[in-house]
Amino acid sequence: MIRILLFTVLSALTTSISAQQQVPAISIKKLTGETIDFSEWVTEMNRPIIISFWATWCSPCKKELDAVADMYPDWQEEFNVELAAISIDDRRAFAKIGPMVETRAWEYSIFTDENQALMQALNVQAVPHTFLINSDGQIVWSHSSYVPGDEYELEDKLRELLRK
Repeated sequence: MIRILLFTVLSALTTSISAQQQVPAISIKKLTGETIDFSEWVTEMNRPIIISFWATWCSPCKKELDAVADMYPDWQEEFNVELAAISIDDRRAFAKIGPMVETRAWEYSIFTDENQALMQALNVQAVPHTFLINSDGQIVWSHSSYVPGDEYELEDKLRELLRK
């Protein structure tokens, strides 16, 4: 009986872990309101992608995206990377996203996950949460929270990915 229970638990954990290795096929929206399948978008990009889950009410999220904004043009040139900033704000806060992005001059691909379906599928517990996706659409790195300097760790991970 214990073996069966242990096998069931281990099987569930293995399935959960391997399911998170690839970006899931979840619908999210662009700021224009257009719905896209995020895994298809990742596949079409065919390059490394940074996914940053954030919210308009989250100070560490804004600090992280501001810090990365300074480095992003260099990263695009050196690593050919794309950044997808995915807001988890609900429908009521949607109107704040566009003006905030414009004011802060974030030149990222901005999406909304207002039902938090993608966030849940990737088991994100809190924002900010950052993922690094390789050109095959596989999650190769994940980081939760933000303290100044974390952007340099992300740059190191991009450099490692480029060497592979």
